[in-house]
Amino acid sequence: MAFPPEFLDEIRARIPVSDVTGKRVALKRRGREHVGLSPFKAEKTPSFTVNDEKGFYHCFSTGEHGDVFTFLMKTEGLSFPEAVERLATQAGLEVPRETPQARERAERNKSLHDVVEAAAVYFEECLWGPRGRAARDYLMGRGLDEAVIRRFRLGYAPDGGLLRRALKDKGIEDGAMIEAGLLRRPDDGREPYAFFRDRAIFPITDRRGRAIAFGGRQMGDAKAAKYINSPDTPLFDKGRTLYNLANARAAAHDRGRLIAAEGYMDVIALARAGLPEAVAPLGTALTEAQIEAMWRLAPEPVVCFDGDEAGRRAAYRAVERVMPILKAGVSLQFAILPEGEDPDSLLASSGPTALGTLIDRAKPLGEMLWEMETGAQPADTPERRANIRKNLLDQVRRIADRTVQQYYFDDMEARLFAAFQRPRGQRGAGSARGQGTGAQGAGHLRSQGNIEALSGKWEPAFLAAVLRHPELLDDCAEDLGVRRFNWPELDKLRQEIINVSGSGLDSTGLQRHLRETGYSSLLDRVLGRDVYEAAPFCDPRKTIDEVRNDWRAAWDSYWRRGARAELDDDARALGEDMTAERWSRLAAKKREIQRSGPEDQEHEQEALAGPETG
Repeated sequence: MAFPPEFLDEIRARIPVSDVTGKRVALKRRGREHVGLSPFKAEKTPSFTVNDEKGFYHCFSTGEHGDVFTFLMKTEGLSFPEAVERLATQAGLEVPRETPQARERAERNKSLHDVVEAAAVYFEECLWGPRGRAARDYLMGRGLDEAVIRRFRLGYAPDGGLLRRALKDKGIEDGAMIEAGLLRRPDDGREPYAFFRDRAIFPITDRRGRAIAFGGRQMGDAKAAKYINSPDTPLFDKGRTLYNLANARAAAHDRGRLIAAEGYMDVIALARAGLPEAVAPLGTALTEAQIEAMWRLAPEPVVCFDGDEAGRRAAYRAVERVMPILKAGVSLQFAILPEGEDPDSLLASSGPTALGTLIDRAKPLGEMLWEMETGAQPADTPERRANIRKNLLDQVRRIADRTVQQYYFDDMEARLFAAFQRPRGQRGAGSARGQGTGAQGAGHLRSQGNIEALSGKWEPAFLAAVLRHPELLDDCAEDLGVRRFNWPELDKLRQEIINVSGSGLDSTGLQRHLRETGYSSLLDRVLGRDVYEAAPFCDPRKTIDEVRNDWRAAWDSYWRRGARAELDDDARALGEDMTAERWSRLAAKKREIQRSGPEDQEHEQEALAGPETG
């Protein structure tokens, strides 16, 4: 059976070679490749290499070489159709069945590639000829030199019927040009006319670098859209295609990063700035298919849109599109340019360093979601704060992956608490319950009456004790590693401490590392006098043995209080909706609380007590 080349390309794009070979070979990363022992012969020194970027494996000891299909055929004795069917199932694709129509379609697509390529060559010739002077001046006026123009194969589509005549001279008929999106046939029966007229041309390619469509920028004063793209064709699906994907693949692989800009000129500007790992959607907001295509090249692509209202709206639409398809290990980041700037203008005004720095400091998706729902919303009444919370959590509920969804609930609840807590001294009796934000994240502490006295007091104290006595990490690293703090800035510090917990740093070395990593001001606050006066177990005058015992008691009590608050919430929820899942969760929390005996609770009270007076 003959499979359409586009179908086989889609499988190769969705399944890296290392995923297939890694099931039979223990692979280790080495630069841009993976290496391991040959699956084709016994050996002690690795000679088997896998290159995901190029889509092949090679065994130096046997000479075996191939792609994902070849590997299954060589190692499992499958026929080519069997290998295709297995990998198609793994990729979530339906195998096309061979029919006369399918064969005819494959042949037609092959010829359409030739048609589009012939048009691309013609547009290039026109740009460098007399008719393309205005377009050439425009492109060079935007800072593009001849080398860049030729690298991106930019061209010019002249007015009138010149393209049609030029392709007819090559034996290409009107029907093929119409099917390729190059001509339009009027409804009134007149002669077909060119889709692109008097426009600078930007060829759009598939993953393999073959021209499949075009974008065009208006040159004259006609009242037409400034930018247009080819209509959808058998070769071109606008919602699934990214401009410059073929060129960006190698750079994205090498750098571990992909940038999504708004349009053709932005991508070219980024390449000129030394950032060739850039792609762009084609005149629409990023689609789910385009986001997933980017994830195959980089786990957290950076969305870099213009610094105007339209650019911000496009970034917010990307947030809404990505939420339902989020998965562990993949996300988006956002680099919003200054007001009124695009990559091209920022490059011209401030240089490549400014543009690169802005992209390096891209915001995570959670921060962009927070900004989207709170940025322009007043939060000066309980009703308005409740509405912000509802909108935020409604967005989080759209995440299909339950684990990722839970972490987003935690993050948003912590942000809500930090943003909406009332200043010290203005909170009346019982008001903390009114400030509660639910059973997740910071909200689960609401029944303690004074949230600030819990999160704001104990979380800095736990870290202060570890910073003064890193030996504590031998006992408490696991606890710190699995419990997220309610205060986002402290949680980042907690994570960094865990990251270096096995390095053997003493207190001075640990603090020096954290200050060099950007936590200097936060460390000053955590190690300040007010922290250990409020939580004496982290007093710098205490010995390591004293701190170790009191740290454990304080930690257990702090999180047990949260469990009791969650128990109250779950009991109320069980009364409203009696389900087996809610009952199991309630019973588990009861057992967790009951595990602490009276002696433990008495020890906790001693550890949590304030300094003695008198």
